[in-house]
Amino acid sequence: MSETTFIADLQAGKREAFSRLLDEYEQRVFHTCLSFVPNKEDAEDIAQEVFVEVFKSIHNFKGNAKLSTWMYRIATNKSLEFIRKKNTKKRFAFMQSIFGNEIPLDKTVYFTEMNHPGVLLENKEKSETIFKAIHQLPEAQKVVFTLNKVEGLPYKEVAEITEKSISSVESLLFRAKKNLQKILDDFYKNEM
Repeated sequence: MSETTFIADLQAGKREAFSRLLDEYEQRVFHTCLSFVPNKEDAEDIAQEVFVEVFKSIHNFKGNAKLSTWMYRIATNKSLEFIRKKNTKKRFAFMQSIFGNEIPLDKTVYFTEMNHPGVLLENKEKSETIFKAIHQLPEAQKVVFTLNKVEGLPYKEVAEITEKSISSVESLLFRAKKNLQKILDDFYKNEM
């Protein structure tokens, strides 16, 4: 089935199309939300909001971008909206166990000998430190860095999701790396 037919089925409200949408995009949307809001329960709630938004607004989808790009944009916006709300209430905690479901930062599979509790704890601590640093970046840098480096999306797709030019994405990514380096250097200097 072509994407055009799939979108038409979604817009027609066909139940099978929405089942397929969930099957194909549920994990991707969840991982995107988890990259911005590293708390499993919050990420699940945001992912649900994303699918509710898709369901409510699929009839407005014009097809100017791929369906996945549109959904990444919604997931990114919902995640940022969640962060803003939490920050204004002063209750947002940057990290609450990034490994709630043993989801490693780089999404690679560890070898058996890497499952030693000491190694797992060290990896968890490094991930928490990195995510705390990412959350200190200005919003535009945080979005571009998360989509490209954490989610692994190419520049072109990040540009479509954020509605920026590829050169803007490259520039934001460069500044994000520089800022992260400074944040992490300061963190490790203070730890010693």
